[in-house]
Amino acid sequence: MARIDDYKNAAEIAKKELIQKNPKHIASMCGAHFDGSSADNISLELVFLNKRVHITWPELRMFYKDEERELPIQEQVLLLHYMKGCLNGAEVTGEWISYKDLPDGRFYMDAFTRRAKIPMLRAFGERPELLVKISKELFNADEYDKGDYSVLIKAFPYVPVVLIIWQGDEEFPPDGSILFDKGIEKILSAEDIAWLSGMIVYPLAGKTKEYRK
Repeated sequence: MARIDDYKNAAEIAKKELIQKNPKHIASMCGAHFDGSSADNISLELVFLNKRVHITWPELRMFYKDEERELPIQEQVLLLHYMKGCLNGAEVTGEWISYKDLPDGRFYMDAFTRRAKIPMLRAFGERPELLVKISKELFNADEYDKGDYSVLIKAFPYVPVVLIIWQGDEEFPPDGSILFDKGIEKILSAEDIAWLSGMIVYPLAGKTKEYRK
């Protein structure tokens, strides 16, 4: 498991690369809003999991705009990697792939399963309808047409993610899957995607406690 110092180092490396780029170009490539109303007050605004993130320039400090709190370092690293990855040419292809189909996906498969798939099944396997309800509440998700219950969540402007649950029966237990648009391969590493998947699933799973009282 990565230590806090590892995240800080990863953030600094990404910041050094990004501040050499034009912030307006970065914003246009990653689907962010650019505010350059004055040369001394440049910022970007990026939507991450249905929350607006204010990003200062050139410091690249990150705050949830509506809550006025700084993002945890792990989330900052993910956003920095997203912005950097989008410079490779971000697009939504419409082709869905599973985690194991990602470059290095098989190497990080155990971590992905622990952080995302297993918690999702524990939370929604017996009450899959809650996946749709809670995903709409937290992430403004759209219902999707895969499995018995599924939702499409826009994690970033160019990173849609689909969560799927199949109901169990007398012969088979519930099952689930998480799919990614193939365009994510250009943007985030398999390790980043495993962390992102956990960031999606954990809040959803936590919210189910309100329905189990």
